[in-house]
Amino acid sequence: MVRRDRLRRMVNRYGDCIAGRGVLTFFLVNFLPWFIRRARMREWWVQVGLLAVPLLAAYLHIPPPQLSPALHSWKSSGKFFTYKGLRIFYQDSVGVVGSPEIVVLLHGFPTSSYDWYKIWEGLTLRFHRVIALDFLGFGFSDKPRPHHYSIFEQASIVEALLRHLGLQNRRINLLSHDYGDIVAQELLYRFKQNRSGRLTIKSLCLSNGGIFPETHRPLLLQKLLKDGGMLSPILTRLMNFFVFSRGLTPVFGPYTRPSESELWDMWAGIRNNDGNLVIDSLLQYINQRKKFRRRWVGALASVTIPIHFIYGPLDPVNPYPEFLELYRKTLPRSTVSILDDHISHYPQLEDPMGFLNAYMGFINSF
Repeated sequence: MVRRDRLRRMVNRYGDCIAGRGVLTFFLVNFLPWFIRRARMREWWVQVGLLAVPLLAAYLHIPPPQLSPALHSWKSSGKFFTYKGLRIFYQDSVGVVGSPEIVVLLHGFPTSSYDWYKIWEGLTLRFHRVIALDFLGFGFSDKPRPHHYSIFEQASIVEALLRHLGLQNRRINLLSHDYGDIVAQELLYRFKQNRSGRLTIKSLCLSNGGIFPETHRPLLLQKLLKDGGMLSPILTRLMNFFVFSRGLTPVFGPYTRPSESELWDMWAGIRNNDGNLVIDSLLQYINQRKKFRRRWVGALASVTIPIHFIYGPLDPVNPYPEFLELYRKTLPRSTVSILDDHISHYPQLEDPMGFLNAYMGFINSF
């Protein structure tokens, strides 16, 4: 009884730092003393197995990290709307009074609308409305499972958001990154078809997105999750901050990598609503991009609206010069801004002033 009381006091003090407190408490107080008594009577591999099972259960119940003050403020200042019974998070800021300009921001994989926070204030100085959303399965939006996530659905959610805000008949400037580039391509295709109820797009600015399947280089973890079959659900459950941060950091430049607190903000957005468990489903966009290449690249090549691309040239996912050569060959009318040599896959986070200046130069050119 004395031993159990001591164990219980230890759990009360340290349990929350280790894993789900209920699972860990039950194991340490009720199972560990029995295990110690039986250890001498078992083979070592049986002992390891008996110890591993409850520890794995505790690991799988680790609660998501608490939101930092900055991320909590971002969430508190945003709103939700409902799309087919699913809650979608968005930000909508009023900027310059008297300006008719509206910009809609489309974020990348695997992060969220919070990717835009470093340039948000700068955009409000130029646009009357600055709007961003967390796509379904990302950030603070719902993350249903099982669910067939698709670029088509994400594009429909963007259209539904603008109807919700009463902006469906306004001309919209789209600013996108990575995964958001593909969503923008689908919106552009619908705009080209002149279908009623679709967005009226005034301009499009893309950034570091794999718009060409043949030049896109997904990370190893993305390949495993995308094509892992029965292995994918196991990998998503075992994913933790260490694995996430080691996987994401290499897509940043050597001098512009995120701080540990910034990585925790990204991970908190993923873990919200158990988002790590849907990453493999979200990654099916890579297969969709191959299947619908003609539709989406064709939309870029055939429209006459102003199109611009902001490029961090050190990007390992869309490598230089292969990507840029194909882009210029396919879209000769598009303009391009190439940022400093050390800027990589997240230019709006790595060089916010350079990114903002490049975008404002584009917007003010027509």
